[in-house]
Amino acid sequence: MGKKWFVLRVQSNKEDRVKRELDRVIKLQDLGDLVSSVLVPSEKVTEIKGGKKRVVERKIYPGYVIMELEVDEEGQIPDKVCFVVRETYGASDFVGGKRKPIAMTDREVEMLLQTAEAEEEKPRTEIGFCKGDKVRIKEGPFENYDGVVEEVFPASGCVKIILTIFGRPTPVELEYWQAEVV
Repeated sequence: MGKKWFVLRVQSNKEDRVKRELDRVIKLQDLGDLVSSVLVPSEKVTEIKGGKKRVVERKIYPGYVIMELEVDEEGQIPDKVCFVVRETYGASDFVGGKRKPIAMTDREVEMLLQTAEAEEEKPRTEIGFCKGDKVRIKEGPFENYDGVVEEVFPASGCVKIILTIFGRPTPVELEYWQAEVV
C-alpha cells in the first residue's frame, strides 16, 4: 500500500466546486486516511483589461482535478473513494478508465508540484503578442504608430516592435501593455 496521484476528469469551470465538495465529503465520511489531498492546479496571471492591471487566477489544466490517494497492493483505488468521486456533482471519472485508473508518474507529480510552488511565489505576466503580430502603440511618445512585433521578453514584460519612422524601420522596446493587437 502507498500513495499515488491520480487525475480526475470534471466538468469545465466546475473544478473548484468539485474540490470543495470532495473535501467536504471526505471529511464527513472520515476518508482522510485514504485521500491525502485534492488539488486544482492554477496559476496567477497579470493581465491588463480596460487599461487596468489586475492579477487573476487561471486553471493550468481546465477540466481536471488532481488527487493523492492511498492505493492497495495492486495499485487500485479503494471502492469507497471511487464511489464518493462518482457521486460528486460535476466529477466524471479518473483518467485511464473505470476499471483501472492510471496513476501519474513520479516525474509528472514532481513537475506539477514545482509548477504550483513557482506560481505561488510570483504572478506570471501574460503577454498576448507573438512575433509577427501587427500592433498599434496606445501610450507613450510613439502613440498611434503601427508596427510589427519583432521579439517578446516574458521575463521583463517587454516587447520589441519595429516601427516605420521617416520611412525607415526602427526597433522600439516597450512594455507589453503600451501596445495592442490591430
